[in-house]
Amino acid sequence: MRAAAIDRFGNANVLSIHEVPVPKITAREVLIEVDTAGVGIWDVTTRQGKWGEREEFPFILGSDGSGRVTAVGNQVTRTKKGDRVYSYSYDNPKGGFYAEYVAVAASKVAPLPAGLDLLHAGAIPTIGLTALQGVDDALKIKPGEKVIVHGASGNVGMLALQFAKLRGARVLGVASGSDGVDFVRRLGASEAIDGKRDDIVAAAREFAPNGIDAVLAFVGGKELTRCLDALRKGGRAAYPNGIEPEPRKRKGIRIKSYDAATGVREFERLGRAIEESRLDIPIASAFKLEDAADAHRLLEKGHVLGKVVLRAR
Repeated sequence: MRAAAIDRFGNANVLSIHEVPVPKITAREVLIEVDTAGVGIWDVTTRQGKWGEREEFPFILGSDGSGRVTAVGNQVTRTKKGDRVYSYSYDNPKGGFYAEYVAVAASKVAPLPAGLDLLHAGAIPTIGLTALQGVDDALKIKPGEKVIVHGASGNVGMLALQFAKLRGARVLGVASGSDGVDFVRRLGASEAIDGKRDDIVAAAREFAPNGIDAVLAFVGGKELTRCLDALRKGGRAAYPNGIEPEPRKRKGIRIKSYDAATGVREFERLGRAIEESRLDIPIASAFKLEDAADAHRLLEKGHVLGKVVLRAR
């Protein structure tokens, strides 16, 4: 099969097409013929060698994607051959989703939610699970709460603001640039501001005179500090591990970091939320598998509104 892989860590030029064997599955795995693979900034960081050393190459990148099941292990009961599925499997020992086929534990695979095609399904597993678990598990957002989503124009933020709305919250989206503000408003934020140019605390006070109930952050730095300044006493904040710099602890405020979990229940909950919210999943650009290096270069330029994906077919 063809796969976009690296033989060493480095810049985008190390990412190229390789001919590698189709991975073999065990009794509890499925083989997916990949249609769409998500491309994230974490893939760039992995390619650069900043997230740990690796002894075995070639290394196929990609933590999530979508496709059709072509084989199932003899102990797999929830999935059958021919199913259209999406999946998240970080650091998969048998290779990632930048390939024509991927072998994945059946517990990390789920059927496509109603109304979702393979293109958009392949874009969402990592960012969808991270966004929803931030809203539901880390913050437990309630109806009527006033919430800041910081980094709302980013990949996870653009979904988190929609899930927060689904839970009945009013959302102030802190975005990047005037185009980012427009993007966040189109996705349904109650209000949106440019975190680099606007006064976050003043905007938050106007939005929530009694203080912000919760902050869900996908970007660190001084702008996040300003978001935390807007929290009411007893308010709460959450962010995925990997956000830098991490916010400092504050008296009277609960600040929690988290990692997105994957499993049967997590995917079931994500599927329901996608269907109930009629989720908008903007695609910034779709590249061919052989153009994976260009996809990475686009992400490294920064300020990409929407998800970047690879099409394996």
